[in-house]
Amino acid sequence: MAGGLVAAMLVLAACGTSSSSADVGKGSGGGPTGAGTLTLYNAQHEDLMKLLVADFTRATGIRVNMRNGEDLELGNQLVQEGSASPADAFVTENSPAMTFVDSLGLLSRVGDAALAQVPVQFAPADRTWVGFAARATVFAYNPAQLSVADLPTSIMDLGLPRWKGRVGISPAGADFQAIVSAVLALLGEVATTAWLKGLKENAKIYSGNGAVMKAVNAGEIQSGVLFHYYWYKDQAGSGASSDNVRLLYFGHKDPGAFLSVSAAAVVRSSRHQSEAQQLVRYLNGAAGQKILAESTALEYPIGNGAPANPVLKPLNELGAPALPVGSLNGPKAVELMRLAGLL
Repeated sequence: MAGGLVAAMLVLAACGTSSSSADVGKGSGGGPTGAGTLTLYNAQHEDLMKLLVADFTRATGIRVNMRNGEDLELGNQLVQEGSASPADAFVTENSPAMTFVDSLGLLSRVGDAALAQVPVQFAPADRTWVGFAARATVFAYNPAQLSVADLPTSIMDLGLPRWKGRVGISPAGADFQAIVSAVLALLGEVATTAWLKGLKENAKIYSGNGAVMKAVNAGEIQSGVLFHYYWYKDQAGSGASSDNVRLLYFGHKDPGAFLSVSAAAVVRSSRHQSEAQQLVRYLNGAAGQKILAESTALEYPIGNGAPANPVLKPLNELGAPALPVGSLNGPKAVELMRLAGLL
């Protein structure tokens, strides 16, 4: 079964960006990883993680060597490497890839101090990873082409015939696959399969959420599904790709109100367990959450009492569904998407 899951993830890894490396806290000459250096497999935004690990190094003296890639790419790499992996810690944008790695017993239990820094819903029952950031699912639309009266009331509406040719998605990306995983966890396989078949008929396919938003902004497509921060980041800049875009938050516990959690974990085979635990604890602690909130990433900090950037819709007003973070079955979601012809 594990072999089948790896094969499914390999297909999607080919759709992602090739991994790259970045030494943080080292001299320009780099050099081999030593006892005072952690190897982090990083699938979060590289610019955000550079800020975080640089501050972590300043605070602790522990250097971090980052290997950057996509959620599924790096998750699959960890599975292939097994106990021989050089990784000490693993960070993802979305949780399904982390849950997959966890299912094969490759992660250590997160320390109680890190777990205590976030609400209990942001860690799985086995406590082998913990959340440190979140992103909200939104429906982006062009108001010149789609009136408020015509907006969907649920993300599930997008599988209905009336949405044919009116919505854009990026199915090859980990973001949309996380959304599908949430639909599967909340509504089951039958409803998810029917929805995906409808999307296959209705949706225009794009490469990346940014491309979806640009197409909506240009009037190429009426609407699209993406995560909130794409719009907020563009608005904080020139607005060139978002000025003609508005956001609908589905709320009301709808699957389309899914809140995706960025996850951090310590790799079981790491020879630097204590240092890796310090990194995880830093990410959802006060210092790490402050840097996250003040960065241009415009994601939600989820640490206890950590305020988000005030331009964002408050986290407690999103109406996200109650969904155990460890219940997102990424490989099954990928399988259903492939069967529907979306991958």
